[in-house]
Formats: sequence, C-alpha cells, structure tokens
Amino acid sequence: MTNRIDGERYSRVAIAFHWTIAVLVVANLIIGIGHDGIPALRALMGAHKAIGITVLVLTAGRVAWRLTHRPPALPAGTPAWEKGVAHATHWTLYLLMVAMPLTGWMMVSGPGPGPQRPLSWFGVFDVPLLPVGSRAADLGHDAHGLLGWLMLALVVLHVAAALRHHLLLRDSVLVRIAPVLGK
Repeated sequence: MTNRIDGERYSRVAIAFHWTIAVLVVANLIIGIGHDGIPALRALMGAHKAIGITVLVLTAGRVAWRLTHRPPALPAGTPAWEKGVAHATHWTLYLLMVAMPLTGWMMVSGPGPGPQRPLSWFGVFDVPLLPVGSRAADLGHDAHGLLGWLMLALVVLHVAAALRHHLLLRDSVLVRIAPVLGK
C-alpha cells in the first residue's frame, strides 16, 4: 500500500494526524512545562490531562496508519546519516507520544490524600485510573517531567530540520506534509 499523492505528498489522513497531534503536543508542552511558573496555566491541568489521553488515542491510530502506509521517500541525494537521524527522530517522537500520556496517567493514578477520582475527558466521559501504587506513580511523575523536556527538544529539532529543508535546501520535505487547503 502507498499513501502518496502525486508521488510526493503524504495522504490527507497522515497530514491530519500529523498536524492535529502536533498542535495538541505543543499545547500540552506549554501547559505542562509552564504550569509551575505561570499560575494561569495551572487552571488548564484538567485540559492537559484530557489532551494527553487524546494524543495517546490519536497516536495509536497514527502508528497503525504509518505501519500500513509508506511515506514518500526523502529527496534523492539525502545522505544516509540524515535519513537515519530522520527515521530515529520520527520513531522517538512516536514513542514519546505514547510514553508521555502513559507516564502522566500513571502519575495521577497513584494513591493520594482523599478519594481517587477518574480522569475527565473534557467533561464528556471519565477515563478510569490505572491500577498503580505509589512507587509506580512516583516513577510516572519523574519520567513524565524528563520525557517532557526530551519531547520539547525533539519538537524543536523536528521544526528546525523542516525549516532547513524548506528555506535552505529548498526541497519538498516540508511541503509534502503541509495541509492541503481548498480541496
């Protein structure tokens, strides 16, 4: 199977997954990293958790799509080391899009003072807590913070690489994932 459009672009499904998850991840990085220093962001922690669950579900769909639909090839002449870095970065981002929500879910599922309440998905339905103890919750907390900074670093690297391809190398790497407008 192939998902190429005009031999160069990702499919509309792949593009929709990419940009939807990208916006949600960036929003969650802002809320998650900024909530300690910016009091207004603390009020968004319920949304942060719901967005995390959304990213986890969308990532499952995205990975299933990616495993069954080949992406367009990188431009001819791309050095092997660059292809290797690109593939490693993409798969690490996929891993983080699973690990970040799971470690956050672990963190909030641990025993704490007062009754445990399920996570709310934007007030529409409840997501049950994971059956974890305090050690797993603490591990989730530590991992979630560390993985958040790693995610931020890889997002910055990913954006920088896309801009390098578009502005310096002037190839189609960024254009092939750009949203299709007006069709």
